[in-house]
Amino acid sequence: MIQTNLTVKATPQFKMLTDDQVERIKRTSFEILEKIGLKVLHQGVREMLKSSGAIVQGDLVKVPEYIAQGCLDTAPKGWAIYDRLGNRAMDVSGRNSYYGTSTASPNTKDALTGEYHETRVQDLARAAKIADHLENIDWVMPMGSAQDVPAIAAELHEFHATVTNTTKPVVFLAYSPRGTELIYDMAAQVAGGEDNLKEKPFLILYPEPISPLVMPEESAERILVAADRCMPQMMGPAIQPGATGPVTMAGAVAQGTAESLFCVIVAQLRRPGCPVGLGCNFGILDMGQALMSVGAPEMSIALAAQAEVAQSIGLPTWGLAGATDSKCLDAQAGAEAAYHIMAQGLSGLNLIHDVGYMDMSMACGVEQLVMSNDIIGMARRFTSGFEVSDEHLALDVIRQVGPGGHFLQQSHTMKHFRDQLWRSKVFTRQPYEKWVETGSKTVEDRVREQIHQILETHKPPALPDNVMNELDRIKADGEKELTKS
Repeated sequence: MIQTNLTVKATPQFKMLTDDQVERIKRTSFEILEKIGLKVLHQGVREMLKSSGAIVQGDLVKVPEYIAQGCLDTAPKGWAIYDRLGNRAMDVSGRNSYYGTSTASPNTKDALTGEYHETRVQDLARAAKIADHLENIDWVMPMGSAQDVPAIAAELHEFHATVTNTTKPVVFLAYSPRGTELIYDMAAQVAGGEDNLKEKPFLILYPEPISPLVMPEESAERILVAADRCMPQMMGPAIQPGATGPVTMAGAVAQGTAESLFCVIVAQLRRPGCPVGLGCNFGILDMGQALMSVGAPEMSIALAAQAEVAQSIGLPTWGLAGATDSKCLDAQAGAEAAYHIMAQGLSGLNLIHDVGYMDMSMACGVEQLVMSNDIIGMARRFTSGFEVSDEHLALDVIRQVGPGGHFLQQSHTMKHFRDQLWRSKVFTRQPYEKWVETGSKTVEDRVREQIHQILETHKPPALPDNVMNELDRIKADGEKELTKS
């Protein structure tokens, strides 16, 4: 039957697993929790789990499925994240995909010179400012691990450099439980108080257990800190198939899901209803180099599968795209970024991080970030599909133009071409002669020009002086406390 006056959106669909395969992986994850268990190095968490009915044998904790299911029942099926200004920025649920920067690398490919050097606080400030300007970067992580400040207090400097240079939501790592608390203190100052931060959270904690099947004391404590404040956190075990997990994708996904579920259980037992995500990472071990690849195709295969398991439970998911194993902005960098950005966007992963990673995650590069911003735009144009309606079928316009005419002067063209035809900021469409005439610029040249332009012209809204003073005070006092100086 033909339906008239109906607007339909034609969008691409992708599914990695069948429903039976999702269920089988999920069942295996529950069995890992119940029959194999995790080594838990936090005494308070062991006692909490034991009082809830888990089997505790020394450091080993086995969690029956009924406990896991009860915790999944209390976990919210998604949550809203706001920007620094209090505007709703992301609906972290379903298949909504949002892309964010890379983080935690010891090295930086310099935003201005392109040279590699140890990451400095100044690099993080520049990266946050650039990310703030890029329309397809939805959230920001401190783009590297600062090497020019005391390591035990580095997260304070990293968060400060990031939150003062972007209004976008922030996902953060912390290196100690006390550092986590201090970052929440800083965020509360930015939000105008703890109640405002809880009502409109603009930051997400990213805690990681250790694979295989270990919950360190500090990781557990960070989960508890976020749960006590009812702040969103995305669990992020990191599996290397063949090293810290089975080399087979199904086994790696099952183990990673079990480890992430364990983190969810800890958070929900501590504070039922606190916002959590069932995330996982899959860094593919290059067996020839004994190094982790962020460009290997298997990474998105595993992430897409794990996301479908999490989606079947209704919890938010975690991805990794826009990264490359390449050391420079070359064909490899573009190909690896495009593959994973498209694959994970089609898979509906929610928070897709590490846009800008280079050199097998050993460096963050804003060049890769800026190029990937365009690739994300291209991928979003594809995944948005197109509208099928009377207006878009344009039968009257086709009739008016008729055989042999053209559509350039039609008001219909003027009305729609900007939202229908995607244009790049860094990829060229110039004829060869024009390209030569304007300097024969490569993608890297155009990316570098855009970086300079952003740094010269973009000014994120500044925080009030009184808030800046409080952030500076917390950072300084916190560093003294953490370094015991």
